[in-house]
Amino acid sequence: MDPEQRSQTISSEFKENKEKETWRRTILLSFQSLGIVYGRMSTAPLYVFGSILPQDLKSDKEIYELFSFIFWTIAIIPLLKYAFIVLTADDDGEGGTFPLYSLLCRHAKLGLLPSDRSASEIVDHDRGSPMIKVLSRARKAIEKHKSCQYLLLFMALFGCCMIISDGVLTPSVSVLSATSSFKRSLVKLSHRLISAQKTREHVDNILNRLPVPMACAILVCLFALQHYGTQKIGFLFAPIVIVWLIFITGIGIFNILQNPRILHAISPLYMFRFLKKVDIRSWKLLGSIVLCVAGSEAMFANLGHFSKKSIKVTFVCLIFPALILCYAGQAAFISKHLGTSDDNVNLSESVPDKNLHHAFAVLSVFASAVGSQATITASFSIINQCQALSCFPRVKVVHTSDKIHGQVYIPDVNWLFMTLSVGITVGFHDIAPIGKATGLAIISGMLVTTCLMSLVIALSWGKSLFIAASFLLFFGSLEAVYLSSCLLNFPRGAWFLTVLLLLFFMVMLSWQYGTVKKYQFDVENKVSVEWLTDLSPGLGISRLPGIGFIYTDVVSGIPAFFSHFITNLPAFHQVLIFVSFKSLPVPYISEDQQYLIGRVGPKEYKIYRCIVLYGYRGHIRDSDDFEDHIISSIGEFIAREEHDHEALTSPEAMMVLGRTMGDGNALIPLTVSSSNNSQQTLPNYKALRNPSDDSAEGSSAPVRRKRVRFVLPKNRPQMNDSVREELQDLVDARESGTAYFLGQSHVSVRRDSNLLKKFLIMIYVFLDKNSREPPVALNIPHAALLEVGMVYTI
Repeated sequence: MDPEQRSQTISSEFKENKEKETWRRTILLSFQSLGIVYGRMSTAPLYVFGSILPQDLKSDKEIYELFSFIFWTIAIIPLLKYAFIVLTADDDGEGGTFPLYSLLCRHAKLGLLPSDRSASEIVDHDRGSPMIKVLSRARKAIEKHKSCQYLLLFMALFGCCMIISDGVLTPSVSVLSATSSFKRSLVKLSHRLISAQKTREHVDNILNRLPVPMACAILVCLFALQHYGTQKIGFLFAPIVIVWLIFITGIGIFNILQNPRILHAISPLYMFRFLKKVDIRSWKLLGSIVLCVAGSEAMFANLGHFSKKSIKVTFVCLIFPALILCYAGQAAFISKHLGTSDDNVNLSESVPDKNLHHAFAVLSVFASAVGSQATITASFSIINQCQALSCFPRVKVVHTSDKIHGQVYIPDVNWLFMTLSVGITVGFHDIAPIGKATGLAIISGMLVTTCLMSLVIALSWGKSLFIAASFLLFFGSLEAVYLSSCLLNFPRGAWFLTVLLLLFFMVMLSWQYGTVKKYQFDVENKVSVEWLTDLSPGLGISRLPGIGFIYTDVVSGIPAFFSHFITNLPAFHQVLIFVSFKSLPVPYISEDQQYLIGRVGPKEYKIYRCIVLYGYRGHIRDSDDFEDHIISSIGEFIAREEHDHEALTSPEAMMVLGRTMGDGNALIPLTVSSSNNSQQTLPNYKALRNPSDDSAEGSSAPVRRKRVRFVLPKNRPQMNDSVREELQDLVDARESGTAYFLGQSHVSVRRDSNLLKKFLIMIYVFLDKNSREPPVALNIPHAALLEVGMVYTI
């Protein structure tokens, strides 16, 4: 079986194993999803009506009409749009704004991300991706006009920023609303126990200051739990959500029985009555009603943490009926007691038994903390995807599960979110303005998903433009109604979303712009292979024993920083390997098609090129034996090259290989032990290490690490002498030591650049200096690292 057929076989097996899902696993994931995905949607009743000012509600009929909006909004957006349509647009099990964009990049070739087209085409072929051969008018127009492609990238980044901003706002509004309910419960309890009026007033003043510091303490505890990972947090939070759903469902049923007329409001006629007599005051109320679908986007964004079946089954069978009963009961209670008290709009007031108020207050505090989890994990997923596709600065990503690769934790972002959430809570100390900003973030993210989804239907799925336009008009018109209402609330708190949007969008846009410009500079300033193989002997270059790894972003030619090094120091190693990392707009690259191996120049120069492919959910650079696999793959390439006619006829041909170390036909790996102070030129592979491990190493005896040596197979008579000789040279070079060449960039701005470009590059330089080092640099010991400075004029 040739490499291409083997890649297709393993890729198909990978997909089949991923699609197989037993009911036992579905139930387990459904249980975990309650604590992660649906905590947000389940706690929305705390602030949907609570974020409405009591004086804005004029009659009980208006309450009925608002409940009609709630019922049909939940039925149309999370149930119909997300559970039954958008979830089917997953990118090999991954969901969110960027996976939708990646589908357009891969299937319709509409992306602007700096990835190698030849590598993308090879992976598309191996994965069996359905490329659209018939060019539709829409696709022709987008491919022809560069501005359309920039618009798509802008929409993708904008949607990601909305989800990230929601991840900052939701913990604040959820926890603050719960602590406010807890405060009201304590006030009632104090009035029951204390009879003196002055003492009551003094206690009330103390309790009125309680929600904000209590909310801040809960937020700190919530974000401190994130490092335990999705699985552990899901098992911890799921029972709380189950108890919460049972509680609010029971409250809803009781209040419905007290006022069964509320069920008539399920009729859409009540919505038309509302629209018939609408004015600016009542139109603003929809800005709070849209919070009932808060967490819908998290259903799709958290898809990589769970599965489509588990998310859909949980919502249809449990979340949807529980929420409808809860909102119906709350609307029935408010309509019956409208005007009697300003607190009647709060969910806690609808609890029938006053003795249960305190239990409800405590439970709501725990449930609100759980409700924030959906947007936090969704933000981690989105940022991980953006970072892999060069749209977010380098941050440390911790994969918290060996079985589900989409479960990630990002420490730096986690503490940034905690700081922003606490700051928002202290700054606003009121759920109304925070709720307005949250509603605008929710509906803006949904509109972006609707627009990208309509393009996926037309360009990726190959459906007719009529179907795509129908999807856009049906769901987009409803979301546009809510968007207009949220914009009316802009002066009342929604303005703060603009601050968060500018913060995150400028970070993402500047990093993407700087990365693309640096890549273009590298491509424009690379030198040809002939410069190294033909002209360099005239410079008196000598060959040194050992292997030289040259890490570069370009996938053809010689990078400018290495030619600069050779010009000033005319010597390089016996074996050179140009290594490039290329992220592709796909979630994962299977291990059997992870490397593209080829030659640079004639055979006698022993110069090779290795392109390492990875998806936006992969973590290839964190592997301990990464470079051992590269050497093993190059050995396989040398052994197979004699039988590959394409490689013989084309000097730039690349061969698809995988992590074959241990079962290859060329080099046999042997594991030996080596102390960390005996071979300074050997790589220290561990990229993500605990600081406590470093201190332990410094105080103890030298640590013995595993080191792989390669030997040639003895009984291979079919191996040609030239192949055996080249393999032996590779083994000898490995034993002589390894050096690593890395370009050190210094970015400067052209004097004739406009103000916007100068501003973007200035932000990029600041982020580059303060972000995490390139992962490849973390794997290299300083004694073997050669950094070559280059000035990038952009």
